[in-house]
Amino acid sequence: MFTGIIEAVGTITALTPKGKDISVTVDSGKLDLSDVKLGDSIATNGVCLTVVALTGNGYVADLSLETLQRTAFATYRAGQAVNLEKAMLPTTRFGGHMVSGHVDEVAEIIERSHTGRAIEFWVRVPAHLAKYIAEKGSVTVDGISLTVNAVRGDEFKLTIVPHTAAETTMESFQPGRKVNLEVDVIARYLERLILGDKAAEKAPTVTMDLLAKSGFLKS
Repeated sequence: MFTGIIEAVGTITALTPKGKDISVTVDSGKLDLSDVKLGDSIATNGVCLTVVALTGNGYVADLSLETLQRTAFATYRAGQAVNLEKAMLPTTRFGGHMVSGHVDEVAEIIERSHTGRAIEFWVRVPAHLAKYIAEKGSVTVDGISLTVNAVRGDEFKLTIVPHTAAETTMESFQPGRKVNLEVDVIARYLERLILGDKAAEKAPTVTMDLLAKSGFLKS
């Protein structure tokens, strides 16, 4: 579990094919690895990765085919900057929100503008995830815990203060950039819980949209 508060910006130094999977080597920059051991988790651009080797100035992790299909890692190359956060401890100050490091899908930056010293971004999400994005709710973009400031259909707005831009990769974001998106984990579990016994049905697939159409959600 993570908080979405980025601890350091690292750099991918190698991506090594391993059959259908790949291994990634990361220079962890200023991230303190003194308490990290093999098997620990580090969120890398929002993806929970397991440390399989320590290199002295970073770590190595394996990426499964599922991860490559779900995230923007398939487009990454050596030299790519990535946001890093170690798994939270019971004593960690909870500055962001509950982040699992399990990316839902890839979203896209579609607009960038400035308001005062802040940078504003509009982000487009896959249509089926739009229902999880709520104004003033939380969302994770490339591992960063952020507040949704406005929504319009399958798009939402982020307002990035100078500190966040300086301490993460967001300063470099431009329209067209693909980003890893994790919606609020509570919303995902709540949807499943509302289904009750229907969650065990295999066919037809029961979704929130289907429930709404069937009147199941009406009081």
